[in-house]
Amino acid sequence: MIQKQPSRPPRKPKVKKLFVIDTNVLLHDPTSLFRFEEHDLYLPIGTLEELDNHKKGLSDLARNARQASRFLDEIVSNEKENIQEGLPLKVKDGQAARGRLFLQTEAINGELPATLPLGKTDNQILSVVRHLQEREKAREVVLVTKDINMRIKARALGLAAEDYTNDKVLEDADLLYTGLRALPKDFWNTHGRNMESWKKDGHTYYKVQGPLVPKLHVNEFVFDESGERPLYALVREAQGRVATLETLRDYTHSKNEVWGINARNREQNFALNLLMNPAVDFVTLVGQAGTGKTLLALAAGLTQVLDDKRYSEIIMTRVTVPIGEDIGFLPGTEEEKMTPWMGALEDNLDILNASDDSGGEWGRAATRDLVRSRIKVKSLNFMRGRTFVNKWLIIDEAQNLTPKQMKTLVTRAGPGTKVVCLGNIAQIDTPYLTEGSSGLTYVVDRMKDWGHAGHVTLSRGERSRLADHAAEVL
Repeated sequence: MIQKQPSRPPRKPKVKKLFVIDTNVLLHDPTSLFRFEEHDLYLPIGTLEELDNHKKGLSDLARNARQASRFLDEIVSNEKENIQEGLPLKVKDGQAARGRLFLQTEAINGELPATLPLGKTDNQILSVVRHLQEREKAREVVLVTKDINMRIKARALGLAAEDYTNDKVLEDADLLYTGLRALPKDFWNTHGRNMESWKKDGHTYYKVQGPLVPKLHVNEFVFDESGERPLYALVREAQGRVATLETLRDYTHSKNEVWGINARNREQNFALNLLMNPAVDFVTLVGQAGTGKTLLALAAGLTQVLDDKRYSEIIMTRVTVPIGEDIGFLPGTEEEKMTPWMGALEDNLDILNASDDSGGEWGRAATRDLVRSRIKVKSLNFMRGRTFVNKWLIIDEAQNLTPKQMKTLVTRAGPGTKVVCLGNIAQIDTPYLTEGSSGLTYVVDRMKDWGHAGHVTLSRGERSRLADHAAEVL
């Protein structure tokens, strides 16, 4: 007798969540309206009021406010449906509508403790969340805000609250691509059985195949220090289970010095190989203070601008976020205003200039004037709309850039321009940015598989034993 299989119970339809959006989410990412997949969104009147208050000005905050308002206007004006029933949110790539947008069309006065006056917009939004939570008992109502204190207040009141995490590249900064990989001890036994090797232009090439190859990225550095002769190589090509490795130029040797300096460790050697490679248009260097990021970028830039004539000049810019109290407006031209922010540039120029002993004191002074004339300091505020042709562009303190600002800067590169991004993701000073959502993290992750981009994480400090010890214990 054939036993009848029990019928499976029908799947319950997935219940859509209702996300209440705070203003700072729209100011941080105007496209967040389209990032919540099939779930519904609710915009309180307080959010719209704050959005209106931020729309004037030339800052990125004002631009984002205007863009969010344009998105909302497009959603509201193109639909003839009843606003109270929700307006379809069409995904930006033209797919069918998934979630719906609800706008507050009535006065809401959810009960809050008397110590939270409703005159404050944040408390008005919390009141809306409390009201919706009581009205929408069949589904979860969640407040989405970048404001940490508002999330704390919401949870204290028994309301669900989350950070906006759609723009996060990584949950843990330790998972960030480092740009280098130690080869396992059995690598040559498992990958070198049918290995081909040849020499060209002073480099040795190896064609290897095996199970590790699919994990390799183009322009990733690999090294093997287990044998008598260490191997340091760059992954030139990686397709399927076959990869081509190219040996590096040894910049730790005095004959390969760059503007009077040599690499002091393995990672600096990797970085100089990227910086001096004309086939690499985009380089990112990440590391703590004192690892030599700015010094290496300037030395490689000066060599290729003044000696090799590969680029016409160096352009350096950085985010002007103060560590302490802001000192207010600064007098002078654009470059004079940026001078106080460029202490790292001057410090590194002193080091590079001191390494040149030819010509004595007069020679060093003349060299410094020549070097300084080929370096232009620019403010981020005036980058929009510009195109840099045949320049060496250094973006310092890039960890303080948002992904959108990073895109704006990198797309300024014209023909023949090389972009070098420097930063330390452990020192983020911009509000609402984290290690996972920084523009530097974003660009490292998105560019790692492009054949003309490279990345190195510098881990060893080279300033002094005092600085190294302080970085570890303080």
